[in-house]
Amino acid sequence: MKILVLNAGSSSLKYQLIDMRNEEVLAKGVFERIGLENSVLTHKVGGNKYKIEHPVKNHEEAIKVVLEQFTHPEYGVIKVLGEIDAVGHRLVHGGEKFSHSVIITDEVVEEVRECSVLAPLHNPAGIHGIEACERLMPGTPMVGVFDTAFHQTMPIEHYIYPLPYEFYEKYGIRKYGFHGTSHRFVAERAAELMGGQRPDLRLVTCHLGQGASLAAIKGGVSLDTSMGLTPLAGVPMGTRCGDIDPAIIKYLMDTAHLTIDEVDSILNKKSGAFGVSGVSPDFRDIEVAAAQGNKRARLALDNYNYLVAQYIARYAVTLQGIDAIVFTAGLGENAGTTRKGVCDNLKFMGVEIDEEKNKSREIEIELSTPNSKIRVFAIPTNEELVIARDTMSLVSKNKN
Repeated sequence: MKILVLNAGSSSLKYQLIDMRNEEVLAKGVFERIGLENSVLTHKVGGNKYKIEHPVKNHEEAIKVVLEQFTHPEYGVIKVLGEIDAVGHRLVHGGEKFSHSVIITDEVVEEVRECSVLAPLHNPAGIHGIEACERLMPGTPMVGVFDTAFHQTMPIEHYIYPLPYEFYEKYGIRKYGFHGTSHRFVAERAAELMGGQRPDLRLVTCHLGQGASLAAIKGGVSLDTSMGLTPLAGVPMGTRCGDIDPAIIKYLMDTAHLTIDEVDSILNKKSGAFGVSGVSPDFRDIEVAAAQGNKRARLALDNYNYLVAQYIARYAVTLQGIDAIVFTAGLGENAGTTRKGVCDNLKFMGVEIDEEKNKSREIEIELSTPNSKIRVFAIPTNEELVIARDTMSLVSKNKN
């Protein structure tokens, strides 16, 4: 079975075509600046990269161009589009409606649309991707895999906000969490590396990239996570502030004479490591600046490492102890300095990592020393594979 995995953003489209017989990625890429000037597709087959500058107005046009690459006479990987057996869509917010992946129907699309108020940038883009595939690949079964689904196992005392309860009942205001597909993948892989899943296995998974979230997972089940109603909550990120005193918003509106939209933009696009350092949203640039003596850059990194470590320690309460910490995503997989900075803050808990192993990048490796009381891993995430596996499973069951 060949599965096409799509991840539609507001102006982008990431994709992978996976042969599920051996879980081989046949082709993958990203279409950027959809609906804007200079739309460009970067398509990869094997070790080769093809850059196609092609103006597209919407996601349907973008998906059409992508499908053409799969059957390209020079570097195509299939002969006809009919070889694609199903499409798996990454959908960001499923609210309380979806606690697992589902076959996409008209009813599912409408429920995803209702959740768009909670993810106004992401859910509409996901729907555009679904509708485009319906027109371009009629009759091809599709599956929706939700970022929020994995965290629907949190008990109510972990996801409820201490606000008037009617806000939860009427408006669905609660913690939902995100990056669920990534947390699920690395937690399952960590369990395998530790001898297999067991009900008492306690993990803290750290998805650290431009967006970042942590999850407390016991026996493969999410009990808590750092992001909340939206992806703005939790630890600081590249440009997002993470947890702050909510009264700061009104204070800025009153004293700096900012509108609510201006404050929202600042919290999402001009804060986090970028806001503190003043250097860049890219942690690599901040690390270079810190090494050159930029004090604000060093402050941004120290603040980030401290707050990530603080969340890990917090989840020792949730899990009543921690067996392993797992780092993943861009920073988690590549930035040894970040991993060291976080773990140095956790030495009081007996966390100890091997300095040489910690230099590793983009590989699966145990970083902890034999003396460490908590095991530490770096595990590359693979959200696309999770989506493909769920899609194959549901489509196969639906046929039987």
